[in-house]
Amino acid sequence: MLFTCLQSHYIWVKFCSSVICILIMILLCNGSHHSSLSPSISLSTLSLTPLLSLFQARFSYLHMKYLFFSWLAVFVGSWVVYVEYSSYSELCRGHECKNSICDKYRKGVIDGSACRSLCEKDTLYLGKCLSAKPNNQVRSDSDPSSTVYSGGWGDLEGVIKCQMEEIPHYNLGAEMEHRKEASSFNKPTKGTSVEKFKEMVLSHLKTKVGEQANLPDLVSLVFSVADYNKDGLISLPEARSTWALLQLNEFLLAIVLQDREHTPRLLGFCGDLYVMEKVPYAPLYGISLPWVVELWIPAGVRRSMDQWFTPSWPRKAKISIGLLELVEDVFHGTFGSFLMCDVSADGFGYNDRHDLKVMDTRHIVPEATFQKAMRERRCDTEEDCLYGADCRTSCDLTKHQCTPEVTQPNLAKACGALKDYLLNGVPADIQEELEKQLYACIALKGSAEQMEMEHSLILNNLKSLLWKKISHTKDS
Repeated sequence: MLFTCLQSHYIWVKFCSSVICILIMILLCNGSHHSSLSPSISLSTLSLTPLLSLFQARFSYLHMKYLFFSWLAVFVGSWVVYVEYSSYSELCRGHECKNSICDKYRKGVIDGSACRSLCEKDTLYLGKCLSAKPNNQVRSDSDPSSTVYSGGWGDLEGVIKCQMEEIPHYNLGAEMEHRKEASSFNKPTKGTSVEKFKEMVLSHLKTKVGEQANLPDLVSLVFSVADYNKDGLISLPEARSTWALLQLNEFLLAIVLQDREHTPRLLGFCGDLYVMEKVPYAPLYGISLPWVVELWIPAGVRRSMDQWFTPSWPRKAKISIGLLELVEDVFHGTFGSFLMCDVSADGFGYNDRHDLKVMDTRHIVPEATFQKAMRERRCDTEEDCLYGADCRTSCDLTKHQCTPEVTQPNLAKACGALKDYLLNGVPADIQEELEKQLYACIALKGSAEQMEMEHSLILNNLKSLLWKKISHTKDS
């Protein structure tokens, strides 16, 4: 079961193509068969020609109708089989993931709050494979690819992410690509003191989030998560698990924003496998359609369809305020600044109270990490200076090097994602003002530092306008 999602799509396309070819061949064979059996023309048959023609036309119509519905049944059936198969946990090597983690746990290499439940009690289980879904196929420049599963931990529903060694895979036309190997859990080494480990963590965080952050407090937060049994001590297996997890942007951000309501809670970890709180409603908006259907739908119609199944407008306003608050949280927060490098509907969801939740934080990267990566990147055009989907800098053609400052702040990208969402169904009395503020927000250029006053003014005005409209409703 070593197929990747791309291979699964490729196999499914080949299967459907084969079925279509077979049905066409049957149709052609039947046509030639009827032609070869046609009787010789005689005087007796000439008089029956109109009747025979009518009968043959009727038969051909029924024949074509039968073939069409047969093909449609095969097509729909194969799609259903593919969807079910693609969500089967073993497609993402779920058994292999569990065995790899539990083997290291039993050998005393790693430890964590989820280890006993996963490896001894069997109360933490890996459910459906979610990596076959487009919004879970995310791999950033700084994070290895995570394999994502639904799962359960006792009475809690969660999302389980496992950093597995990637197998070689075909990119449909590209050469075979080898990915980064999974963590070997070789740091810190045996004999490393707690103080030395603290220095390692401090140095790593300084590289990740920069000098300006309140680093001692962040180190204390990391150690409070690492000491899952709250005995005041950090064992070597706990330290190895923590160090492996600190290499991941998503884990780091879960710690930085753990007291904020817009980030799913970190429920537990074992090695570099970790469990996050499940977001009940996702994506933020939009409907999922088979790719074959997507090909035939115009872009404008598709955007309208995405807004069909959304909450009432007051609830959408509350969710949107949550995204604006997230922008505030990651911009010049207590532990440094972060950039949102993929602000699309697929990356967000919401809970029963209509509080916004980040689905995937792998593309919310520390600004210091981003700027370092950009300074080291060579370029010939502006397109060479794109990080993730939305973080773009300019290209200095005299040095053929990317500049470190983003051309568009987080707020402008968030407003772009919310524009259609908020303007669809907006009350008439605020439509003009809301549209004006959203377009002013989208027009923001340069880093937030360069225009901090304008950035703050637009953000506060948008939040005030939305809150004022929904504050008297039960949805607020």
